[in-house]
Amino acid sequence: MEPSTPVQLEPQPIIPPSTDSGLRRSMGARHLVMIAMGGVIGSGLFLSSGYTISQAGPLGAVVAYLIGAFVVYLVMACLGELAIAYPVSGAFHIYAARSIGPATGFVTAWLYWLCWAVAIGSEFTASGLLMQRWFPGVEVWVWCVIFASVLFGFNAISSKFFGESEFWFAIVKVGAIVVLIVLGGAALFGVHPLSEGANHPFMLENFNTSGGLFPNGFAGVLVTALAVFYAFSGSELIGVAAGETADPATSIPKAMRSTVIRLLIFFVGAIAVIAATIPFEQVGLDESPFVTVFSSIGIPFAADIMNFVIITALLSAGNSGLFSCARMLYSLADEGHAPRALKKLTRRGIPMIALSVSMLGGLASLISSVVAPETVYLALVSVAGFAVVGVWMSITASHFFHRRSFVRKGGDVAALPYKAPLFPLVPILAFSLCLISLIGIAYDPNQVAALYFGVSFVGACYAYFYFKYGRKARESQLS
Repeated sequence: MEPSTPVQLEPQPIIPPSTDSGLRRSMGARHLVMIAMGGVIGSGLFLSSGYTISQAGPLGAVVAYLIGAFVVYLVMACLGELAIAYPVSGAFHIYAARSIGPATGFVTAWLYWLCWAVAIGSEFTASGLLMQRWFPGVEVWVWCVIFASVLFGFNAISSKFFGESEFWFAIVKVGAIVVLIVLGGAALFGVHPLSEGANHPFMLENFNTSGGLFPNGFAGVLVTALAVFYAFSGSELIGVAAGETADPATSIPKAMRSTVIRLLIFFVGAIAVIAATIPFEQVGLDESPFVTVFSSIGIPFAADIMNFVIITALLSAGNSGLFSCARMLYSLADEGHAPRALKKLTRRGIPMIALSVSMLGGLASLISSVVAPETVYLALVSVAGFAVVGVWMSITASHFFHRRSFVRKGGDVAALPYKAPLFPLVPILAFSLCLISLIGIAYDPNQVAALYFGVSFVGACYAYFYFKYGRKARESQLS
C-alpha cells in the first residue's frame, strides 16, 4: 500500500498499487461477503427483532426492514466505487480525508473505532452471560477472557485466517436463518410434521391485527426504522477489508451485490416469518423470537440450539469488530494522525500493536459496563449508535465529492471498474435519509442521549484535530 498524504487532496489513481511491505492481499470475495454478513447478523436480529415487531406491528416491521435494506443498498453503491478507487485498509478514513478533508477523515476513523470497541466489550459480556445456561458455576469474566483470547488469536495469525474464521462463524448464523425461513415458511402453509399443535397460524393471518395493518400507526414504523438502520450496521466492513483483498476491482463489486441481496432475503424473510408466526403483542417479550418460532414448529432443543447460534453471532460480530478497530488505527497512523508505532506490521502483515490497543479498548468498554453503566458506558453506547449513521453519511458525502472531483479533473466515468448508478441522486438520497434518522432521534426519549453524546464527541474530535494538526495542515496546503 502506498503511504498517503494526510492533507493534500491530489488526484489519485483508480487502483493504487500495493507494496510488499504493507498489509497482505489474501482475502477473496467470499471472505468479504461473510465479513459483512458477520458484522450485520447479530443480536439485533436474533434477540431484538421481537421488539421491532412489537413496536411497528407485523407489516410495519417488514416495511421498516425494507427501508433499511434500501438505505444499505444506497450506501453500498457509494462504498463500492470508493473502495475500488482507494483499496486501502481502514478505508473510511481515507475516503473522507481525500474527498472531504483530513479533519473529517480523522473524526470518521475515531467514531468508527469507538463504535466497534464498545461492541467488542458488549459481545464478550453477552456471550459470557449466555454460557451460564450450560455452565452456571463459571463466572462471566472467565468466559470473557477465553473469548477475548480466541478472537485475538484469530486476528493475530493472518488476515486470511481471520477471513476463514469469520466465514465459518457466519455460516452458523446464516444456517439458522435459512432453517427459520424454510421450516417456518412451510409451517405457515400448513406443513409442520414435527409440531403436534393445531393452532399454528396460516399464511399471513397474523398481519391482520385488531388494530389494523399498522396497529401503532405509521409513526411506529418510522421510529422503528431508525433502529433498523443500526441493525444493518456492519455491511460497510467490506470497505475496511478492501486493502487486504485480492483483485479489488472484481472482488469488491461482487461482494457488494451478494451482500445486499443476501441481507434483503435473510433479514426481511426472517422478520416476515416471525411476524406471521407469533402475535405481535407476544413476540420478543421473554425469549428470542427464533426460539419461539422453532418451538412452535416442533424443533427439539430449540432453546439450546439458539443459545449456541446467538453466542456464535456475538463472537462473529466481535471478530469483525476487532479486525475493523485494528485497521482503523493502522490507517490513522499511516496518515500521520496517530502514533507511528500503530503502523508496525508483523511478518504476516498484521498490525499487532494496533490490534492489541483495540483489544484493550474493548476490555475497557467491558469494565465500564460493570463499573459505571449509568455514566461512562451509557455515553460510549450512545456514541456507538450515533457513529454508525455518521459513518454512512461520511461514505456517501465522500462519494459525492470524489466523483465530482474525478469528473472535473477530466476523468472518464465510463472507464471506472465500478460506478454507483444515478449519480448524484444515490449519494444525496442516502445522505438525506441518514440525516433524517439522526434528526428523528431527538424525538425518541430512548435514543436522544445518542444525539447529545454523539454530537459532543464529534465536536471534540474536530477541536482536537485542529488544535493538534491544524497548523501542519495549513502549512502543507500552502507549500
